[in-house]
Amino acid sequence: MPKILRIINRFNIGGPTYNAAYLTKFLEDDFETLLVGGQKDETEDSSEFILNSLGLKPLIIPEMKREIDLKQDRIAYKKIKELIGDFKPDIVHTHASKAGAIGRLAAHKMKVPQIYHTFHGHVFHSYFGKAKTSMYKTVERNLAKKSTRIIAISEIQKHELSTIHKICPPEKISVVPLGFDLERFHTDLESKRTRFRNEWKIADDEIAIGIVGRLVPIKNHELFLEAAKKVSEQSRKKLKFVIVGDGELREYLENKVSELGLDNVLFTSWQKNVDIVNAGLDIIALTSKNEGTPVSLIEAQAGRKPIVSTRVGGIENVVKPGKTALLSESGDLDGFAMNLLNLVENEDLRQSFALNGEHVLTNFHFTRLCADFNRIYLNDFSRL
Repeated sequence: MPKILRIINRFNIGGPTYNAAYLTKFLEDDFETLLVGGQKDETEDSSEFILNSLGLKPLIIPEMKREIDLKQDRIAYKKIKELIGDFKPDIVHTHASKAGAIGRLAAHKMKVPQIYHTFHGHVFHSYFGKAKTSMYKTVERNLAKKSTRIIAISEIQKHELSTIHKICPPEKISVVPLGFDLERFHTDLESKRTRFRNEWKIADDEIAIGIVGRLVPIKNHELFLEAAKKVSEQSRKKLKFVIVGDGELREYLENKVSELGLDNVLFTSWQKNVDIVNAGLDIIALTSKNEGTPVSLIEAQAGRKPIVSTRVGGIENVVKPGKTALLSESGDLDGFAMNLLNLVENEDLRQSFALNGEHVLTNFHFTRLCADFNRIYLNDFSRL
């Protein structure tokens, strides 16, 4: 049975953790997998419940952290080399940037036959200045040369990686969309709605607009709050704006709420049962400057919720523009606020969008994810 060493940056709540976990669990009949991850950032909620629900016990490398730290990174690199020497994998598959750099360097040094890397997102715009971005591109181009195959999670991301940022030729990239267990997002919706609204004291006649994610600059929650101000001033509806998540900008955003004079904003911090959160909301928003495949929008559509979002990254490969979501350009406050106001004022449009979201139940299911990778791994094996 072929062996896979699967390495992920860290076990925080999000698409990379879910997908690494599903691939570890549901490919076990065909591959023996050792799951390895770095240390979770203190500002992020733990995804331990995801791993526990699947009966997975990953190996944690504490030195593999999100930020660059040459001393800690060298220790993590050495540990992964030792793991490869002991486990002797046929495949090393890395997920996200830090794991991708350390893991691929170690796998190449140890002459692992097949080396894969999944870009769950990228940092090639809206994260850093020109010089640092150029450095990251150079690093990724060199790492791509050491890889058997690069995995993009959307066609748009493949285009960005190959054509815009020139990380590697397009023929070296396979597109494998993310996959999830979405059953809980479209069941028991009424009871979950009641439970969420009772907990957070949201009246039944209030329209609740929520945004789910880390409170960090790239997510651009400031745009969400500024749009909340505009829509609150233009609509006579009773509105509640719900920020789900936590992070380094929590205090700044709370101050921004006061500065804008908003009295209808809730901060819930992290919520493990996002299906209950989504059931309690009426509209799901996303304001990011850059995204790979946003899990929150997949879950929103599975939960029959209309979406207002910026048009960045792989979002157009996830939603159906004009059918499940209204999109505006990144940073376009007026466009975003107008789209949000349109959904707030038009209940029929909200209901229409809600009914169009079921495409995610097949397109983004974990069984499809596992079947895609089973095919890719075995096809590449046949060429060795």
